[in-house]
Amino acid sequence: MDFELQSDRLVLRRWRDTDRVPFARLTADADVMRYFPAPLSRAESDDLAARADALFDVHGYGLWALERLDTGEFIGFTGLAPMPEGIPGSGGVEVGWRLAPAAWGHGFATEAAGAALTYAFTELRLPEVNSITAVVNIRSQRVMERLGMRRAGEFDHPRIAADSDLRRHVRYLLAAPTPAPGTPG
Repeated sequence: MDFELQSDRLVLRRWRDTDRVPFARLTADADVMRYFPAPLSRAESDDLAARADALFDVHGYGLWALERLDTGEFIGFTGLAPMPEGIPGSGGVEVGWRLAPAAWGHGFATEAAGAALTYAFTELRLPEVNSITAVVNIRSQRVMERLGMRRAGEFDHPRIAADSDLRRHVRYLLAAPTPAPGTPG
């Protein structure tokens, strides 16, 4: 199964070798990685891409490579991943995204994450989906809110240094839509 999804302007697809160079540029960019502990080396970026794609084979969902329909340009990733251990929502599924700066401000994160959420609820039949980010990452929180997610609390991320401004995280949650009465569901 190829797990490909399409939205109005985007293709969410499995990763290709040709994605690695633009992804390495993206994960080395200080602005893109501002809400993560550090930019990634090329080897770390390649490893992340491989792990993102391998999720599909292990879980039946993963972090899709994100491509613009109009240009075919790789612009980042969006998708579903297991929630990290040791935090609220652990054992559940998270929706997340990471886009190149040129793709910011066009609604691509919201559009792609919306497609991933539809997949989560219709194909995987998940009861809920989480999303987490550093409390200081207001832009991602706005995407979560546009997706209809509701703030479910804050926590200290155990994998981030205690003295880091990124340690405090916020969790958002979206429950599966309730089918209308008389609708198969």
